[in-house]
Amino acid sequence: MPTKKTIRYQDAGVNIDEADRAVGYIKVAAKKTFTRGVLTDIGSFGAMYRLAGYKRPVLISSADGVGTKIKVAFMTGRHDTVGQDLVNHCVNDIAVQGAMPLFFLDYFAVGKLEAEVAGQIGTGLGKACQENGCALIGGETAEMPGLYQPGEYDLAGFIVGAAEQAKLLTGKTVQPGDLLLGLPSTGLHTNGYSLARKLLFEVGKYTPKTFLPELDCTLADELLKVHRSYLKPIQKLLKANLLAAAAHITGGGITDNTPRVLPKGMAAEVKLGSWPVLPVFELLRRLGNVPDDDYRRTFNLGIGMILVIPQKKAAKATRLLKHMKEPYYEIGKIIAQPRGKGRVIYK
Repeated sequence: MPTKKTIRYQDAGVNIDEADRAVGYIKVAAKKTFTRGVLTDIGSFGAMYRLAGYKRPVLISSADGVGTKIKVAFMTGRHDTVGQDLVNHCVNDIAVQGAMPLFFLDYFAVGKLEAEVAGQIGTGLGKACQENGCALIGGETAEMPGLYQPGEYDLAGFIVGAAEQAKLLTGKTVQPGDLLLGLPSTGLHTNGYSLARKLLFEVGKYTPKTFLPELDCTLADELLKVHRSYLKPIQKLLKANLLAAAAHITGGGITDNTPRVLPKGMAAEVKLGSWPVLPVFELLRRLGNVPDDDYRRTFNLGIGMILVIPQKKAAKATRLLKHMKEPYYEIGKIIAQPRGKGRVIYK
């Protein structure tokens, strides 16, 4: 039977006024990121961007999330870093193909919207976009009652970048003897959090507030360390014609991500012990007695980006990185793939 009571959208769990407040917070952060190519303000039906300055441009796009790292944000009430994680992850994914980021859009979905939480996330998105020279030009904030647990949300990002066709990083020139340089990560970045949470909070019985001397910080601080951007060193090497390929070490670790940028018949020989494995990974391994294969395919182990440097250009490349004060480790080399062996061989 129809009711005589007036029922509004808010009675169904959707608060349009709160959504407007949330968008207002995000809009402030977004406008600080606008570049000359942005033609529309936040709130347009579609975001417009004028591409200029390229002779033969190729557009490069990617979409990603931050996985269950957001569970740590829920547990701690700290939401200002996951937006940075999201942007930097997406930037790295297109940077390894030679792209400079142009613009970014986000998707934020929640059961019950809290404008202040959305504002924290928006601030993080804006901060990372500014640092990468990328415009936050739009997105979607969706309040969907009953779909998410109270206090929980999902977050995804979409990025578009561009590169000159002649400057694309395809890995086609990679040859045996090329040097593998590893750039350090800040920690877990955005991968392996489902296993990490199980080991730390279920097996280890720790809480986010637990201070561990071996980490020199609380678990919350360790787990919420921002996924760093590698755009600057990649672009510097690319412009100097010193880079053959680059691999973003995310889910799948060094084992699964390095082969993605290698030509058929090539393999990466990785020297174990050639870089310091961060204490958080040693802690996780100890707690779970994690097998080697799982360990290497779940976590980055302290290497967030692998650069493939042509053998004859190695000295110039390392000098450039030193000049940038960019830490690196010589972690291996490219070899012809041995018959019956995998494409990443640990020595």
